[in-house]
Amino acid sequence: MSAPRAAGLGLLGLACLFAVAEAVPRLGLVDPRHLPPATAVLGRLATELGDATLWTALGETLRSWALGLAIACCLAVALGVLIDAVPGLRAATASTIEFLRPIPSVALIPLATLLFGAETGSTLLLVVYAAFWQVLIQVLYGVADVDPVARETARSYRLGRWAHLRHLVWPTALPYVLTGVRLAAAVAFILAVTAELVIGSPGLGLRIQLAQSGGAVTEVYALIVLTGLVGVTVNTAVRAVERRVLAWHPSVRGEAAR
Repeated sequence: MSAPRAAGLGLLGLACLFAVAEAVPRLGLVDPRHLPPATAVLGRLATELGDATLWTALGETLRSWALGLAIACCLAVALGVLIDAVPGLRAATASTIEFLRPIPSVALIPLATLLFGAETGSTLLLVVYAAFWQVLIQVLYGVADVDPVARETARSYRLGRWAHLRHLVWPTALPYVLTGVRLAAAVAFILAVTAELVIGSPGLGLRIQLAQSGGAVTEVYALIVLTGLVGVTVNTAVRAVERRVLAWHPSVRGEAAR
């Protein structure tokens, strides 16, 4: 499907969602006190965007997201490459990874609160933990996908460890790494907002919590819409970076050709 056609269908879907969200409360199917019409929500969002404190809260959320994602990616890539480089380390760590990976990040909220309280450190802990596994698993898949024949050829030519990593492992693993980063970016943003909402650390989630506790229903929906828009923007930006970095990769060239 061409990009313009896909964009058109996406806009059509949003228009249908807007029409439903506008019609349901106005037809009395849902109490407008619980679900305000879409026009009221967008009007409130426009008002909120003129409030400097909203941008401060959004900046706190994006800072926690970006810093946590960067830390998680650096740790995951370094550990993934180390596991591949040390013989036997992958087998030795497999059971530990499979034990820790399924633990939900939200289960660490009590621990984060004990360690950092209602501060940005709690949000960072949850973001790093959630994003780390997304990237690490992809790195492990990527380094395992290196052609065995290419490995043997590099060994025959006595390729140094750094040259082996740079010219053999990294080009193979990079598409996997960027896939992991794309997945981790979305998960990290979700966890940043969730941590702020539950723990009360500074950010957009805390602002949603305060609006909810104050009974400002329209403001709650407006902030939720803003959160969704920011999430879409984050995902679009990461995808654009992925396509640019992997412009040489056959999958991206094929996608561009279509």
